[in-house]
Amino acid sequence: MNIKQKYEKYVNTYSVKKMENIVIKRAEGASVYDIEGKEYIDCFAGIAVNNAGHRNPKVIQAAKDQIDKLVHCCTYVYYSEPPALLAEKLAQITPGRLEKTFFSNSGAEAIEGALRIAKQFTNKYEIIALQGSFHGRTNATLSVTGNRQRKYKGGPYLSGISFAPTPNCYRCPFELEEDKCNLKCARYLRDVIDFQTSGEVAAFIAEPVMGEGGIIVPPEGYFKKIKEILDEFNILFIADEVQSGFGRTGKLFAIEHYKVEPDIMAMAKGIAGGFPLSAFITRDEIAKSFKPGDHLSTFGGNPVSCAAAMANIEFLLEEKIPEKAFEKGEKFMPRLRSELMKKHKLIGDIRGKGLMIGLELVKNKDKTPAFEEAGQISEICRENGLLIGVGGVYGNVIRIQPPLVINEKQLEKALGVLDCAFSAAEK
Repeated sequence: MNIKQKYEKYVNTYSVKKMENIVIKRAEGASVYDIEGKEYIDCFAGIAVNNAGHRNPKVIQAAKDQIDKLVHCCTYVYYSEPPALLAEKLAQITPGRLEKTFFSNSGAEAIEGALRIAKQFTNKYEIIALQGSFHGRTNATLSVTGNRQRKYKGGPYLSGISFAPTPNCYRCPFELEEDKCNLKCARYLRDVIDFQTSGEVAAFIAEPVMGEGGIIVPPEGYFKKIKEILDEFNILFIADEVQSGFGRTGKLFAIEHYKVEPDIMAMAKGIAGGFPLSAFITRDEIAKSFKPGDHLSTFGGNPVSCAAAMANIEFLLEEKIPEKAFEKGEKFMPRLRSELMKKHKLIGDIRGKGLMIGLELVKNKDKTPAFEEAGQISEICRENGLLIGVGGVYGNVIRIQPPLVINEKQLEKALGVLDCAFSAAEK
C-alpha cells in the first residue's frame, strides 16, 4: 500500500471534507516538496503555523540541542530552564501588563484555560463570543464558536453563552455602510449584555482578525469601543491570537493594531515553528485565581517545544519578520485588487492584514457564496504548484497565509497561478 492508501485504511479522516491530493515529503522556507520531488509554493503554512518558515535553521538547531539534554519532565511538577525562559520572553513581548503564562499543547487547550481562569477570577459564569467565530473543537471551545457547521452533532454545549454580531463590513449584519455605521457592531455589545445574559458575564472572547470565519478584519476603533463597554460592566477581554499571533498580521500580535490591552491572551500555531505548544497569558492578579489542583497539563510547556519557541521568537524579532510581513502584505493586497479583483467577477472582497489575506468569492451582486468555485480554484492551484486554504462560514473564502519568509518571486508566481486558476474556474 502507498501512503494515501494507508491513510485511507488506518487514519481516521472521516471528519475531514477532503484531503489534499499531495503527499508531502519535505519542506523548506516557503516551499514544500512531494514524494516525487515536485515543488509547491506554500501559501497556507500548515494553517498559519510555520511563520518563520519550514525547518527554520535557528528553530531546528534549538530543538536538536534541547533533545540532547531533556525531552520531558512535566513542567508542572519539576522546574526546567526552557519554560522559564519562554514565559519571561512572553511577558516581555505581549501587550501591556500580561505577565503570567500557562502552557498547554493546542489552541483549543489555551482557550479552555483562558475561559476557566476568567470564570474563577470574576466568580461569574457567562461568556460572550462573536457570530461566525471559531475557537477550537473541544466541547467548551465549540460552545463559544459561532458557526453551526462546526458545531453539528457535538452538543449539548455549555450554557451561558451569548453571541454578538460579526464585525464584517462586507456582510454587515445591520446592512449599514462602513463610514456611516458609527461602529454599530461594537455598540450592539451593550444590547447583548442587557438582553441575552443574566448579568453574570465573565468574559468576552474574540479573534483580533477572524481566521476560520473568513479572514474578517474588524473596522478601526472596533475593539476600543468593545473594551470601553466591557470595562463598564467589569467583563474581561480574552484575545484569541491562536491564528493571528507571532507576526502574521504585520504586528507581533494582531490586537496591537487596535491599541487595546486584553486581560487574557491565548496563543498557539505560530508560537514554536511547528512544534506543538500553546499558552495563555494574563495579569498576575488574574493568574492568582488558580488554586492547587485547578488546572494542569502533562505535556504543556514541553522543554523541546519551549526551546523551539524561544528560537522562533528570537528569529522573528531579530529579522524584523512582522514588519516585513506587513510590507509584503501592503504590496501584495493592492495587486490582488488591481490584477485579480478587477478581472475576475468571482471575487467579491479582498481583505486582511500583513500576510493574513482572504479573497471572498461570490456568484453575483447579491453576494451568494461561491463555495464550489473556491474548492475548484484550490484544486487548480495545487495542480499548478500552489497551496492555498479555503475557509469562511460559507466555505467561499480563499485563504492566503504563507510562511512570513516567503519572497517576492514566490509571491509573484502565486499571483500568476491564482490568476490562471480563476480564469479556469470561471470557464
